[in-house]
Amino acid sequence: MPPAAPPRDDTPAPDRGVDLSVEIAGVRLPNPLVLASGILGTHASLMERTARAGAGAITAKSAGPVRTGHNNPSCFAIEGGLLNAIGLANPGAAAEAELLAETQARLRPLGVPLIASIFAGTVEEFGRMAALIAPSGADLLEVNISCPNVADDYGEPFAASCPTAAAVTAAVRAEVDMPLVLKLAPNVPNIGRIAQAVVDAGAAAICAVNTMPGMVIDPTSGQPVLDNRSGGLSGDALRPVAVHAVYQVRAAVDVPIIGTGGVSTAAHALELLSAGATAVGIGSAVYAAGPGLFAQVRDQLAAWLLEHDLTLDAVRGRAHSRPTPNEPPTPAPVPHHVPEPAA
Repeated sequence: MPPAAPPRDDTPAPDRGVDLSVEIAGVRLPNPLVLASGILGTHASLMERTARAGAGAITAKSAGPVRTGHNNPSCFAIEGGLLNAIGLANPGAAAEAELLAETQARLRPLGVPLIASIFAGTVEEFGRMAALIAPSGADLLEVNISCPNVADDYGEPFAASCPTAAAVTAAVRAEVDMPLVLKLAPNVPNIGRIAQAVVDAGAAAICAVNTMPGMVIDPTSGQPVLDNRSGGLSGDALRPVAVHAVYQVRAAVDVPIIGTGGVSTAAHALELLSAGATAVGIGSAVYAAGPGLFAQVRDQLAAWLLEHDLTLDAVRGRAHSRPTPNEPPTPAPVPHHVPEPAA
């Protein structure tokens, strides 16, 4: 269990001199920092605690068909991040919907939106899982298409091709009215084309990116350290991949992007915002530092914007335009301080 969060600063961001609110598919977030899926599960009290600690939105753990997940060891800390193979363990979408409804009842008075998340093994199953989750009342629905397509001969992830990514999006869109956030994989030849395909099929926003496949082998035994052998790489090592992916997605489509991967400071958030993200997901860093990290990054970001007389709109996407000789010097960077692990 993460450590207790510090007292929340309830002073609205505009009163501190800068407006940090953003909008995704008509849903307002008080700040652009989003709890990434899977890090803290879906326990209602913990989700509420994370919202009170400063998160601008909460993404629940992905739900789908009932799965027990992979055996331990299923998570391993490495230099620069985490390698995990939890295996999408969950009680099933119907049971998850009940947990989400309780969570939403706690989050709505706080003005912090809830993002449900689903996975499935076939296109048709994605539609069924979405229909089961919809009664939860979540504000947005993340569609995790980075999982293997079990109907495919090679188990290729749905996010690996435009036709399968679009087919999943259309199947979910046909079942629910919730705004869809398609979560894309980083290990594809052209993520911009995948983003365009899902937007054309009905996605209202993009989450970029999911973890990157990786493996760690114990040098003594010569065996992979995870029981599943391979896992998903997250944390600092993923950030440059995420920044590049967000940049490519923003160049391809004009919808909100939740940039996710390796964020633990305001400087990291500014990288993703500059690449074109509307909001920024934080995951592995919360595992290390606890929910209080959200207020720390939020306040760092607000202070930096205020100091340099900039807005989120001015920062967003600025990497897509080259500076001219007459432009003022680049503002001083935010220190890349990585929080110490929680006791």
